[in-house]
Amino acid sequence: MKIGYRTLKTALAAPIAVFIAQLLQLEHYGSAGIIAVLCIQPTRKQSFLTAWHRIAAGLLSIVFAYFIFEFIGYSPFTIALLLILFIPITNLLKIAPGIVTSLVILFHFYGDRMVSWELIINEVAIMLIGIGSALIFNLYMPSLDAKLTKIKSEIERLYQASFRNFAAYLRGEESTLPYQMVNAISEHLEEANQLVRRNIENTFSRNAQRQQAYFSMRGVQLETLNRMVDMIKPLEVSLDQSRRIASLFEDLADAIYPDNAAQYYIDQIAQLRETFEHDPLPLTRQEFEIRARLFHILFEIEHYLIIKNQTVTEF
Repeated sequence: MKIGYRTLKTALAAPIAVFIAQLLQLEHYGSAGIIAVLCIQPTRKQSFLTAWHRIAAGLLSIVFAYFIFEFIGYSPFTIALLLILFIPITNLLKIAPGIVTSLVILFHFYGDRMVSWELIINEVAIMLIGIGSALIFNLYMPSLDAKLTKIKSEIERLYQASFRNFAAYLRGEESTLPYQMVNAISEHLEEANQLVRRNIENTFSRNAQRQQAYFSMRGVQLETLNRMVDMIKPLEVSLDQSRRIASLFEDLADAIYPDNAAQYYIDQIAQLRETFEHDPLPLTRQEFEIRARLFHILFEIEHYLIIKNQTVTEF
């Protein structure tokens, strides 16, 4: 059985919150642990945002409890009335995630049948201890860089293998296209984007933004890769032009990494396109259609490289 870091933080924050509240001899001290559990979040950003929601909603609930319980009375009817008014207002103020914490406070007032200054101070203290304990533990977030680096290496390996497959297919050495590899790239990108979002919310660093730009680049390139597969699939005749594009794919496979300059290959494509334009005209309809597809593949390769070039230039 694997215990995650979030579970471990919850298991530590809750008893510490209860211990502090009990040490201060607060009423309902066990609720500090409940609030701490509710405030443990997967990222630092969410943790701070949750803390704000719960504090704001908690303080607002005290105001509602005073006016409704003290002036109308303590009964199930007044609880219903309070929630009918309180919940829409928290939604309006965009602090609805703090409702659960507020209910803990509200039912303390209801159970004690009073909203006194002593109880208000008690509830605010419980709330701050629970939220504060969770915030302290949420300051630690494990680095996701190692996972992202591993995914990045696997994506680059799959791109490289896909280009080599394209080259072999265009030369007639391979009869299948890399559908499984393209699907695997898509799955890796989905996982990477989730991790990158968490990393940004945890670190707010320049490196996390670079990671986001990198995987965003690979995502756009994946769309180009899918179009290449669709264009290459119907090609069954090996022409001189297809062998030249195969060589280009081989070169691209060796230069798959983001730090490799893309402009050199963009210039190579321009030269290839010019060469194709000066080649003898096709003799059959089939050859014409194949050469048209090959010409279009050059545009897709160029688009792939331009995306890469723009990303490298920005960073």
